[in-house]
Amino acid sequence: MTSRTHERQTAGFDYQQENAETIDRWVSEGWEWGRPVTHEQFAAAQKGDWDIVLTPTKPVPRSWFEGLPTPDGGLTGARVLGLASGGGQQMPILTAAGAVCTVLDYSPAQLESERQMAGRESYAITCVRADMTKPLPLPDASFDLVVNPVSMCYIREIEPVFREISRILRPGGVVLTGQDSGINYIVDDAEERIIRGLPYDPVADPKLLEQARADDDGVQFSHTAGEEISAVLHAGLRVTDVFEDTNGDGRLDRLGIPSFLAIRAVKE
Repeated sequence: MTSRTHERQTAGFDYQQENAETIDRWVSEGWEWGRPVTHEQFAAAQKGDWDIVLTPTKPVPRSWFEGLPTPDGGLTGARVLGLASGGGQQMPILTAAGAVCTVLDYSPAQLESERQMAGRESYAITCVRADMTKPLPLPDASFDLVVNPVSMCYIREIEPVFREISRILRPGGVVLTGQDSGINYIVDDAEERIIRGLPYDPVADPKLLEQARADDDGVQFSHTAGEEISAVLHAGLRVTDVFEDTNGDGRLDRLGIPSFLAIRAVKE
């Protein structure tokens, strides 16, 4: 089968549904990004001792939460959307820090973690099950902050997502997003050899889809740092800061080779 034939045959393939089912299973198996924060972490956040991550290891600088379009310019009363941010990690912490949070995710298991966390700690959160590759079921200019940990590696086209983020942000609103820079897709499992080029696109390449399913990786897609920053800028957002991060383990990490990017951008 040629890649062109494969792409025609997968034109109606709902890779997002497959990914949602895969992530639900990962959560049931103890996936690290599906384990909610502890009561102790939540209580510490209520006292001002907190951080969150968008990428594997580096906490987001606290300065990235300043300058929001709120009365005090900070998180107190801020309307925050956790985009593809289910799992009871970022949203409980930001709620404890004073924000009013909504979480949107396509994984029922990840949303259930949010509900259980909110019940355990007695706070309110709005949970929305939706697919971020489609128009978001949220009003224009309704959020002060969008928090998007690494997740766009599971979608093929990222520019439409950033256009939707721009639409739902208030003027002066901020988006914090974590992105995979693509390097993980070109190396072998031992991270010693370059074995494939970019883009990594299982919808276009039947061998990649077959291997991804065999490895239980979900259906992922590469996006380079240039693509990601361009997508942010094309959505009318102004990039104010970036940092890089590593995988947190493995050979690339030991060599200090960054494989993730975090971006802070503002809607003017």
